[in-house]
Amino acid sequence: MNEIFYAFAILLFVAVVLCIEGVYQWWNSTHGPEAKRIDERIRALSAGGHVGQEQLSILKKRLLSESPWFQRWLMSLPRVSAIDRWLEQSGSPWSVAQLLGYSTLTALCVLALGVWLQIPMIIMVLAALAACTLPALYIVRRRHKRLKQLEAQLPDAVDMIARALRAGHSFSSALGMVGQEIKAPMGPEFRITFDEINYGVPLDEALTNLAMRVPVNDLRYFVIAVLIQRESGGNLAEILDTIGKLVRERLKLYDKVRVLSAEGRLSAWILGLLPFCTAGLILLINPGFMKILWEDPIGVKMICVALFNMVLGIFWMRKIIRIRV
Repeated sequence: MNEIFYAFAILLFVAVVLCIEGVYQWWNSTHGPEAKRIDERIRALSAGGHVGQEQLSILKKRLLSESPWFQRWLMSLPRVSAIDRWLEQSGSPWSVAQLLGYSTLTALCVLALGVWLQIPMIIMVLAALAACTLPALYIVRRRHKRLKQLEAQLPDAVDMIARALRAGHSFSSALGMVGQEIKAPMGPEFRITFDEINYGVPLDEALTNLAMRVPVNDLRYFVIAVLIQRESGGNLAEILDTIGKLVRERLKLYDKVRVLSAEGRLSAWILGLLPFCTAGLILLINPGFMKILWEDPIGVKMICVALFNMVLGIFWMRKIIRIRV
């Protein structure tokens, strides 16, 4: 009896260890560092790489969803590749399926809250439609922030390439140096370009891929300058020094304009959030007082007119304070 019990205990221990090892191997193959690195490379290629149409479609199918039928449905959407490119440019680990899932979940939460508070159906639907755009606005905000970081790091990257060229390095090796020395997010982008050149992609095509992955105007000027220099000749180091100097001066002017328009932007935020914050506080303190606003037909019309005027005012103030440099 004791021998059978000990044998059973040993076999159970081995089975548990093998089960844990199997779960770890599965997790490491799908969510480990190597899997994440491969997924990032696939996302980079599918979001902006110049590859064949058949290969491009295969790469995109790996990104959109883990469910086969949901992949087919997403691939039938007209602008799904643009959404995937925006996700890649934002640096977000989300896929298109996750973005749609978060949007749907947010809208359902708002609808449930509206039913609990007994808000009219029209206002509930409008609030749910506005709430489902919050994940997309988060991606837009994250993309805008990442592009600003790329733009701020570009002068240092250009200066490093110019110094490497003066030191006798080739242009491709200079790109590799930038990929190793410059911090994220600019460094990995140049590293991808350097890897593409090493894998046999022509330099013109690799630089075009870089410009597509990073939609920054100054970087596009850099790519155009390099491509023209390859055709017509000239001192590329001096050209890059000029580009770096112009980018720095433009960023300085942009910071000055941003400081001068800070008061207008703060006023826009205060005027835009004050009605909603006030209405939320009144709803928490005295819900019966606020219910009259949407239970009366005149109150519903007042809410619609107020929201329309607020949206119009926000766009108008944004137009005033947004100065392009």
